[in-house]
Amino acid sequence: IERIMNNAVNFELYDEVMLITLDRPKANAIDAKTSHMLGEVFIRFRDDDSLRVAIITGAEDRFFCGGWDLKAASEGEAVDADFGPGGFAGLTELWDLDKPVIAAVNGLSVGGGFELALAADLIIASSHAEFFVPEATLGIIPDSGGVLRLPRRLPRAVAMDMLMTGRRMNVDEAKHFGLVNRSCDPEHLINEALDWAHQIAQSAPLSLAAIKSVIRETETMDLESAYECMRSGEIEAYQRMLHSEDAKEGPLAFSEKRSPKWKGK
Repeated sequence: IERIMNNAVNFELYDEVMLITLDRPKANAIDAKTSHMLGEVFIRFRDDDSLRVAIITGAEDRFFCGGWDLKAASEGEAVDADFGPGGFAGLTELWDLDKPVIAAVNGLSVGGGFELALAADLIIASSHAEFFVPEATLGIIPDSGGVLRLPRRLPRAVAMDMLMTGRRMNVDEAKHFGLVNRSCDPEHLINEALDWAHQIAQSAPLSLAAIKSVIRETETMDLESAYECMRSGEIEAYQRMLHSEDAKEGPLAFSEKRSPKWKGK
């Protein structure tokens, strides 16, 4: 295990899995400096071929992330400040990240913290986690993804309710609507997330990249147009997967009754 600790943003490497921990007591809130740190870590994850899956979580068990640091805001940090590569929290606008990210939500997921979780591909949550976007009650809107992603992830009426009132959604409701994939007791959260990440990492890396790329490029299209886009040859990650050594290795390993040896090329 490799551990890199710099107080606000820490990460540990568990073989092919990167565990990123936001550690800013008391609420794990994010100012521009912390956002830049997160962006740098997510870019390191993106660019390191030995890493397959990332997990983002918060320190302690009260807050996953309290969102934008309102203390920094009160001291003059602008709502449209430069939050660095990947946008707010380093992930909400990191469009070229074709590796899976799991949000391990260990507590309150508030405003920009909820937007960070929404930017992940999968969510596992502690049984006492809650999700809410209170921005409208503070005179702003959740424009780091909340106002855009929530209506795509929830029934429109439910999303509008959350966006306009700032009400809290508990884990059971989040699971009901498919917003959260899994939940568990707080003491098991990180181990469960790591087990899940290692399971995902057994899949071919180029296949995972192709899945993310195809979905990103086609999710707003009708089905026929999506097929045309996918078959057009213009989705680079899909083409790379089709013509890779791994696309041959998978069926061969299956026929030989052995585990595949992915090369990622």
